[in-house]
Amino acid sequence: MGATQLITIFVLVSSLHISAAPQPPSGYRSTLTHVDSKGGLTRAELMRRAAHRSRHRSATVLPGSYSRTSSSSSNTRPTRLYSGQAEYLMELAIGTPPVPFIALADTGSDLTWTQCKPCKLCFAQDTPIYDPTASSTISPVTCSSDNCLSVWRRNCSAATHCRYRYVYGDGAYSAGVIGTETLTFGSSYDQEAPSVSVAGIAFGCGVDNGGLSYNSTGTVGLGRGGLSLVAQIGVGKFSYCLTDFFNTSLGSPVLFGYLAELGDPSDGAIVQTTPLVHNLNFPSWYYVSLQGISLGDTHLPIPNGTFDIRDDGTGGMIVDSGTIYTVLVESAFREVVSHVAEVLNQPVVNASSLDGPCFPAPVGERQLPDMPDLVLHFAGGADMILHRDNYMSFNQEDSSFCLNIVGTTSSVSVLGNFQQQNIQMLFDITVGELSFVHTDCSKL
Repeated sequence: MGATQLITIFVLVSSLHISAAPQPPSGYRSTLTHVDSKGGLTRAELMRRAAHRSRHRSATVLPGSYSRTSSSSSNTRPTRLYSGQAEYLMELAIGTPPVPFIALADTGSDLTWTQCKPCKLCFAQDTPIYDPTASSTISPVTCSSDNCLSVWRRNCSAATHCRYRYVYGDGAYSAGVIGTETLTFGSSYDQEAPSVSVAGIAFGCGVDNGGLSYNSTGTVGLGRGGLSLVAQIGVGKFSYCLTDFFNTSLGSPVLFGYLAELGDPSDGAIVQTTPLVHNLNFPSWYYVSLQGISLGDTHLPIPNGTFDIRDDGTGGMIVDSGTIYTVLVESAFREVVSHVAEVLNQPVVNASSLDGPCFPAPVGERQLPDMPDLVLHFAGGADMILHRDNYMSFNQEDSSFCLNIVGTTSSVSVLGNFQQQNIQMLFDITVGELSFVHTDCSKL
């Protein structure tokens, strides 16, 4: 069955039930789980898989080849996004009655989509595929709607159903029809996240989907654009707090609205705030202004402007939940590696490589030595203090100390999620600020 039949189903179902969205509550809670949480992997295996995904995402999904084109014409290229690979799954439900929706949480894209019957092509998923004919709250979106982006309106009339096609940088894609539906946060059995539903959320009903799923059934867009889930539920801010990377059994809270407020900080921790920077060329990403890096008492000799956004939109630093290891432009990466090597009293390993280096541990050593804090200095005087375990790890397989930061020949740097462990990150889109504080994420 194809897109024409899917549109017919949208018309039939929407004629049965069209209602105005009720005023949503002002706070929502869900849980993020790591994509490798069910793999039973060792620390070394987790590190290898993380390094591979970091390289892949930085090579294929970060800004650099972004273009938006219509998918409604056969002689145009499909919409291309950066995202597609992500590190955390977000638990939701879609429709009425609710169907489980395990989505890749992506701070680098906006549209939320899920696989949808009748499938032209769908990848395997563990939960039932969402069926619009079985939901009483589905409504179609036409080409005249604001939820139908201009790139999707070409060659379609105002009354035509809005069709989308997303192609991600890693080759994954989703195509189908835009509709609005009810999403449910939390669950009936979780006292920390009681079930709360919000109606009228625009989403992609994907009947033609390909690529790696990472145990997901689609994607939830947490970017800065108007179609993102954050913008649509009208709360203006969200936060997440990532638990220990190596303890994959722990879930990480993701909070929206008033629930997103920062929790109790760790001993002596101070809330830090820095402006979110707009990059008109790449509006979905969360950019911040990184102004320097220190290791202990040493301010690294990185030239001013190294992390600035350029006039053509390149450069800058992105905060990304989908990139594991922080990615630094090559000149800054070399300085960090050199100073870490000096602290460890080790020569620089494979000086030409942009991978995070590992240094041999002394015989019999089974844990990291004491290390000074690595500090990222952001605009507005905000300092992100990365303790040893937020930038180093011990590789048990070859008894080495590893720096979990990588370099790139690109102009774009990325603050990865390994560095964000046990730091609550609050994105306030309304005022354009990122706040963060060290805390025990497992207790939020």
